[in-house]
Amino acid sequence: MSRNIGFVSTRFSGTDGVSLESAKWAQILWDYQHVSYWYAGKLDRDPDVSMLVPEAYFYDRDNVWINEYAFGTRRRSSELTRRITGVADHLKGTLYDFVENFAIDILVVENALCMPMHIPLGVALTHFIAETEIPTVAHHHDFYWERPRFSVNAVSDFLTMAFPPTLPSIQHVTINSFAQQDLSWRKGASSILVPNVLDFERPPSEENTDSDFREKIGLEKDDVLLLQPTRVVPRKGIEHSIALVSQLKNTKCKLVVSHESGDEGQEYRDALTELAEQSGVDLRFVHAQIEPSSVAQAAVKGPEANHLADAYAAADLITYPSLYEGFGNALLEAFYYRKPVLVNRYAIFVSDIEPKGFKVITMNGFLTRSVLEQVRRVIGDEEYREEMVDYNYELGKAFFSYSVLRRKLRSLITNFTGLDDL
Repeated sequence: MSRNIGFVSTRFSGTDGVSLESAKWAQILWDYQHVSYWYAGKLDRDPDVSMLVPEAYFYDRDNVWINEYAFGTRRRSSELTRRITGVADHLKGTLYDFVENFAIDILVVENALCMPMHIPLGVALTHFIAETEIPTVAHHHDFYWERPRFSVNAVSDFLTMAFPPTLPSIQHVTINSFAQQDLSWRKGASSILVPNVLDFERPPSEENTDSDFREKIGLEKDDVLLLQPTRVVPRKGIEHSIALVSQLKNTKCKLVVSHESGDEGQEYRDALTELAEQSGVDLRFVHAQIEPSSVAQAAVKGPEANHLADAYAAADLITYPSLYEGFGNALLEAFYYRKPVLVNRYAIFVSDIEPKGFKVITMNGFLTRSVLEQVRRVIGDEEYREEMVDYNYELGKAFFSYSVLRRKLRSLITNFTGLDDL
């Protein structure tokens, strides 16, 4: 029996983890005739199956004001309370409209009930779910207690109530074991662990990649392309990639960053540019648009945009020196596109990915001579490199494929319907 699934978040647009993973969920659900609909403050989904509510975007004017006065202080003004509750009441009305207009059977809330980028939306969702008892999957990518910038705040009562709420009609989903344990400890709530996935059952096709990618970004054919496939935000540790290229002392090595700065400003990018200039590193920022999902029917990429797949196909080595990750999509992408990868041993990698046995170059917060030697070997030894990436691909298929997601979604939907809908 088909169901109408309503995805809700502040944003479904671009290459952030929430937008990408929600499209994968929608694809699996569509395979079993479940139709997905989209509610957000910024959208690149098909307008025919979407409801755009600008006030739900975290860059909406009222929400920017709320965040300015909610965090970094412990005292709350009456005006802040009034604005939070006022915007929340408005958004709750739009949620009622969304569910009614598209006859939604099940809500899937993507990160809006765990990361307080938009406090009123979290409050609105909590009240709406409590009032309607609508079956809800709360998909948590990050929790606010994991981010230092939310630790000092004047809204602890709202955070306790709505990030996340513990209501009978909500099934919680976490993406790593640390988050699963934290949610249980802090909220007394159980959750289903659903890792991020890629379609390892269908290898990437070389026919669909642009062989002129290097030329388009100004590189020579014999240049060594080190790709950092992340957003330009401080926790991605791009300064370590700059240090790596500098210490390799090879003028043919070029560092390419594929994503935009996102929602955390331009200061970090400016600092990286200056650091690269001082270090003599050729650093290039290339905003690579991922191939739109045919299921989510995302907006078609512009003619000047580069596919993320093109960037991976052209890369010689992936750098992933993140300081913190909720999971690590770019790491899975490196395995999927059969590219060797240097990874900083962030906590989730150590707990949930490394034990699977992937062959990667690892660092522990800093570069060593051994790391540099391994990078040089991977770049220069084709046989060694191919053995490494083929092995990683097979492990990815076993542990992080669509078949894994299909089993998890079957359990979630069946818990609500009593029927094996997947």
